[in-house]
Amino acid sequence: MSEKKLRSSFGELFRLRKNPGKKEGDKGKFLLPLSGAVSGFINGFFGGGGGMIVVPMLKKFCLYEEKTAHATAIAIILPITIVSGFLSFHTLDESPLTVVLITVGSAVGGVIGALFLKKARSEIINYIFLSLMMIAGVKLLFF
Repeated sequence: MSEKKLRSSFGELFRLRKNPGKKEGDKGKFLLPLSGAVSGFINGFFGGGGGMIVVPMLKKFCLYEEKTAHATAIAIILPITIVSGFLSFHTLDESPLTVVLITVGSAVGGVIGALFLKKARSEIINYIFLSLMMIAGVKLLFF
């Protein structure tokens, strides 16, 4: 495959990920690193939750559809989580076995979630994400 054809294929791939008919704004290119830094801080400080920043950022600034924004957020959050985990490991009070068992369960849940993400419609994903954020907000306010 020629380099020109390969470059064209990658271009088509990325064009298909965005909402059709919308142009990506220039402000998104400047706000992406800032949003990434905020997401990394949230993930490192709270031990998770960076996706709450990344998903809306990808939808608003990059004009990604809901499903694509969530899939991309997972790919973005993975390295942040690994780095945060290594940096926080020394403060761990639990046994390593507990960490391994939870990690295995999380990996299985992640695979199931990713399979569901591939099949679910964007509207359903949006409602699930919205519901989880609302539940988390109510829980933080009242419990």
